Amino acid sequence: MPAGSFEYNPTHWVLELAGVGGGFSLCYTNTMNFWNNLPKPFFILAPMEAVTDVVFRHVIAQAAAPDVYFSEFTNAASFCSPKGTQSTRGRLMFTQDEQPMVAQIWGNNPENFAQMSKALKEMGFSGIDINMGCPDKSVIKTGSCSALIENPELAKELIAAAKESGLPVSVKTRIGFKTIKTEEWTSFLLKQDIATLTIHGRTQKEMSKVPAHWDEIGKVVTLRDQISPHTYIVGNGDVENYSHGLELTRVHKLDGIMIGRGIFHNPFAFEKQPRKHTRDELLGLLRLHLDLFDKAVQKESRKFDPLKRFFKIYIRDFSGASELRHTLMQAKSTNEVRATLRNL
Repeated sequence: MPAGSFEYNPTHWVLELAGVGGGFSLCYTNTMNFWNNLPKPFFILAPMEAVTDVVFRHVIAQAAAPDVYFSEFTNAASFCSPKGTQSTRGRLMFTQDEQPMVAQIWGNNPENFAQMSKALKEMGFSGIDINMGCPDKSVIKTGSCSALIENPELAKELIAAAKESGLPVSVKTRIGFKTIKTEEWTSFLLKQDIATLTIHGRTQKEMSKVPAHWDEIGKVVTLRDQISPHTYIVGNGDVENYSHGLELTRVHKLDGIMIGRGIFHNPFAFEKQPRKHTRDELLGLLRLHLDLFDKAVQKESRKFDPLKRFFKIYIRDFSGASELRHTLMQAKSTNEVRATLRNL
C-alpha cells in the first residue's frame, strides 16, 4: 500500500505515517490474555478525551513509553450505527508499534457491545476496556459510564457482551457515584471475572476536585485477594510520574498504575530513570507532534486550533516559556508554529 494512505475493509485497518519515525501499520494480535505477560508493576497511559489519540501516543512513546496504551473512549452506539466505522475511525486508529493496544468503549446497550467487541478483535486490538468511570453529565444522562455504578445489573450485561469477542475484558471505574461505596461496587465487579480492574480514587460527584482516595484503592486489593485472585488491580488518580507510581504500588500492593493528567505536567512521566530535560528536548517533542499531526491531517479532517491544547505540555519549565506559549497561541497553522520555533 502506498505510504501515507488508508485502507479499510470490514476486518482490517491500516495507517502508515511515513517519514516520521518510520512507517507503521496495524497488525493482528492473538487472543491470549496479554495482561499476564506484562512486567509487574506495569504502567498505562490513561485514555483521555481529545488528547490520547494516535498522534499524541506516539509523542509519549518517543519521550518515555508506557507498557500499555488505551484508545480514546468510543461510543458503542456510534460505532454500530450505519456510518459508525467511519465516524469513529479517528478514535480507534492505532499502529503496530503501540501493542498491546486496548480499545476503551462506553454505552448502555449489550447488543452494541457484543457487535463492537467482535469487530475490535478483527481490527487487531489486544483487549477491551469498559468505561464505568467518566463523570461527564451528558454521558451520565444516557445511563452510561459512572452511571453504571448505580445500575450493576446493566454493568454485568455489558461485561458479558464484551466477552463474546474472546479478548480480555477490563473495567475502569470510580469508588462510588455520589458517595464512596468501594466495597459494595468493586466486589460486584470482581465477581464478573474480568482481567483487570482500574480504580480511579474518586466518586463521580467529586470529579477531580479533591485528592484521590488511595486508601480506598488499597481496599480493592484486599477484596481482589478474597474474590478474584487472578484479576489485576490498577490505581489511578494524581499520579505524577513513574517513581511516584512505583511508590504507590509498593504501599498499596497494586499490579499496575495508570497515569493521566500527570502527563500534562511532564511528558516524560513514564521515564524509569527521571532526569531534568532541556528546552531543546521539550521543543523536539513539539516538533514531532507537529509532524505527526500533519501526517494525520492527510488521512482525516483535523482542525488546527485543538492542537493548541498541547502547547502547555512542551512549552514549560524553561526561561521565556510563558512568552513563547503566548506567541504560539496566536498561530494559525503548524507551519507558523515551526517558523516561530526556528526564530528562537
